[in-house]
Amino acid sequence: MTTTQITTVLVANRGEIARRIIRTLRDEGVRSVAVYSDADADALHVRDADVAVHIGASPARESYLLIDRIIDAARRSGAQAIHPGYGFLSENAAFSKACKDAGIIFMGPPASAIETMGDKISARAAVEARGVPTVPGISRPGLTDEDIIAAAPDIGFPVLIKPSAGGGGKGMHRVEEPARLPAALATARREAASSFGDDALFLEHFVDTPRHIEVQILADSHGNIIHLGERECSLQRRHQKVIEEAPSPLLDEETRQAIGTAACDAARSVGYVGAGTVEFIVPAARPDHFYFMEMNTRLQVEHPVTEEITGLDLVALQLAIARGDKLPLTQAEVTFTGHAIEARIYAEDPANGFLPTGGRISRVVEPTGPGVRVDSGIADGSEVTSLYDPMLMKVIAHGADRAEALTRLDRALANTVVAGVGVNTDFCRYLINMPEVVAGDLDTGLLDRVVNDYLPSEVPDDALIAATMVWLAGRWPDEPGSAWDIPDAWRLGSPAPQRVRLAWEGDSTLVSLIGSPSSAQVTIHDVVAGFTEDDDARRLARTVTAAVHRDGDFWRITVDGLTHRWRITATGDGALTEIVASSGEGTWILRCEQVVPSEANSDGGRDGSLSSPMPGTVIALSVEDGALVRAGDPVLVVEAMKMEHVLRAAEDGAVTFHCSTGGQVPANKPLATIAPA
Repeated sequence: MTTTQITTVLVANRGEIARRIIRTLRDEGVRSVAVYSDADADALHVRDADVAVHIGASPARESYLLIDRIIDAARRSGAQAIHPGYGFLSENAAFSKACKDAGIIFMGPPASAIETMGDKISARAAVEARGVPTVPGISRPGLTDEDIIAAAPDIGFPVLIKPSAGGGGKGMHRVEEPARLPAALATARREAASSFGDDALFLEHFVDTPRHIEVQILADSHGNIIHLGERECSLQRRHQKVIEEAPSPLLDEETRQAIGTAACDAARSVGYVGAGTVEFIVPAARPDHFYFMEMNTRLQVEHPVTEEITGLDLVALQLAIARGDKLPLTQAEVTFTGHAIEARIYAEDPANGFLPTGGRISRVVEPTGPGVRVDSGIADGSEVTSLYDPMLMKVIAHGADRAEALTRLDRALANTVVAGVGVNTDFCRYLINMPEVVAGDLDTGLLDRVVNDYLPSEVPDDALIAATMVWLAGRWPDEPGSAWDIPDAWRLGSPAPQRVRLAWEGDSTLVSLIGSPSSAQVTIHDVVAGFTEDDDARRLARTVTAAVHRDGDFWRITVDGLTHRWRITATGDGALTEIVASSGEGTWILRCEQVVPSEANSDGGRDGSLSSPMPGTVIALSVEDGALVRAGDPVLVVEAMKMEHVLRAAEDGAVTFHCSTGGQVPANKPLATIAPA
């Protein structure tokens, strides 16, 4: 077979995986083509690529899932090959065939392999013919409920009902006793038909305390197949992976070789070509009794942990296979170094049932350090919508051993910030510090068992003090012309405190300070609501003496004689400032709002418009539409990160609203206009 020249590759995907593929294409000297929907016109993968082609409206079914649009984009851009990434059309046999019919190389397996492995019944039959172990059960086309019920006692309860098509846990039901099986089958068929358009089911024995272990394989068009070791993917919520690592802490070397050989045999059973992953279910108590579960005929989300321990670039190897090259290494030449762990960062709220979040991202801080890698699809200003997958980035850490990899990942997550939308970063830290996870005592039900014990981490007092002191320093003039230029709230008699409301994901507090950046008394109050200067009933958390000065890119904050170094950035005006504070202990994003009860809080623009300074929710309209207001009157209230922000009129006039109560609003969008009276 001759080698085919590939100079241009179209990436039929978006987000972090599109950017990751484009990165390797650039390293390989290959021209990259991005595709994008209306929603992604300014996305990072579009900016990264050499060429970008618009393929349709924002919903995926009107853009990324349209085979004809993707093929047309490849033709127009001169791409000889298409990389599907994962998700969307990556495991669509019709897409693979359409590429072949168009004379375009599909950087994945042949359509026949996708079709066989895409159906769990046919996949099971194919691998069993190669001697790959499967879970005891019954699987053949056309199984009726009566067939399954009759076979269940011999299989042994508990049993697991599984749909032949699809994945992600949809249509799967564990049944403990025979009496519950008929109703569970009816429900499973209904769910499978709704989700996949196919209600075919099969039955397996439920493996007690199962672990999800998968093996990365590579196969070229010359018949060579190798594996690159296994990945442990047992930490998952409702069958969706959250934390992955390589190698698995469960397997010994003998089992590792056996499961790798079985994975290669599974690939041979369908004439596989390209990169793929064979997934196994493994009993925690008997890891040598592993069972084939399914094969993912594409690149996996978690492929970076394999790259980190092997030193191989899987996308570069996919490119070589697509050209028709032989694999550049044999099984004996595959080596493993150290340990790698990956955390998926999702746009979701773990403290609120993992409900999806969205909006405009105001700030992204990516972690750095030895062994740390970030694959990301977001940056400052990126818009997160419900149209696409909620995974925003992956944080990967590699270490000499598992303990070092866990420590590095924890530190990396502590220094990861995605501001403007809720994310699961803090939950991932909670998870990887669970005693069971640290010990490597995992199973697929662990995360769901411990999720209700999760509480968001508290922001330490040092971060609150650092943010407040830098806020004060930002208001202080370098060379005041007179005492009146100094914003120290000076008054006759006792000193007047300046008050700053600090808000973050899930909580807020009030900090008052007296003094200057070089010497101030800072008090952190336990509660905020209704705080007044004369409220003696307020319980105070603590009062400290603090000072701050800049040291290059850092700030040095001295608290009660102890000096800490912080990396702090601040954006916004004097009234409302967003601060990102990082130290060795972690990174926190705080919103600082000066509390001035006696003065109007004017937020009006020069055109009379009122805009929210941050993404949030309109919780109150203070007046009727069309009402006349005076300068300083409250017009509406926006809540963001548990902090209420009152927008007030900058001048006298009539109000016209461009929002409604309960509406989600992005930053800087006009919410009301004041027409001068």
